[in-house]
Amino acid sequence: MPHTAFSHVAHWVFDLDNTLYPPSARLFDQIERRMTDYVARVLDVGEAEANHLRDHYWRLYGTTLAGLMHEHGLAPGPYLAEVHDIDFGVLSPDPELRAAIADLPGQKIVFTNGSAPYAEQVLAARGLSGLFDGVFGVEHAEYHPKPHPEAFSTVFAKAGLTPDRAAMFEDDPRNLAVPHGLGMRTVLVAPRPAPAPHIEHHTADLPQFLRALRAPRHG
Repeated sequence: MPHTAFSHVAHWVFDLDNTLYPPSARLFDQIERRMTDYVARVLDVGEAEANHLRDHYWRLYGTTLAGLMHEHGLAPGPYLAEVHDIDFGVLSPDPELRAAIADLPGQKIVFTNGSAPYAEQVLAARGLSGLFDGVFGVEHAEYHPKPHPEAFSTVFAKAGLTPDRAAMFEDDPRNLAVPHGLGMRTVLVAPRPAPAPHIEHHTADLPQFLRALRAPRHG
C-alpha cells in the first residue's frame, strides 16, 4: 500500500499545472497561445515559427522562457506577466483535494516553472489558498527551470527541505528524475502511467492517492 512507502515523508512538494488542477481544464492551452504571441512579437517572426520556437525551447531547455533567456537575452519579468494573464474562470474549487493536502503531516510547498503570482491565482481559483507553507515560482529558482538540477537545489535550499524525507508530485515525467536521484519519493500525476525507473508511483486521482497515504495502520 502507498502509505507504507510514505511513512517517513515530512516534506510534500507539488507541481502546479496539470497537477493541482485536472488537465481537462486546459489552462495551459491559454498560456501556450500567449507564449506564441509573445515570441512572434518580440522576435518578429510569423506565428508558425513562433509556435515552433516555443515548443523547441521547452523541449531543449525545460521552459520556453529559459530558451528565450539563453538564446535571445530576454528579460523574464514582462514575459511572465503577459503569458500568465489568462482566464482562471475555467478552474473550480476542489474541497476534496484541499482536505487531502491539509491532512498531510509536515511541510507542504508548491514548486512551479510558472511565476509565484500566477501560482497564487491558480490556488485561489482551486480553493487551495493558505494551504501551503511556501509557493515557489521559477523566479525563486533564479530562473533555472525544472528539470534542471539547479532549479531543485535552489528551491529546496530556500524551503529548508530534506530530500530523503520528501515526496514530489508532478505531471511531467522529466521533472521527477532529479528528485528521485536525491532520494525523494516520486509520484506521476497524469491520466496514464509513464513507466520509468525514476517514477515510483502513478495516480490519475490525486485526492484519492493522498487519502490512501493517511490510511490507518494496523499491527
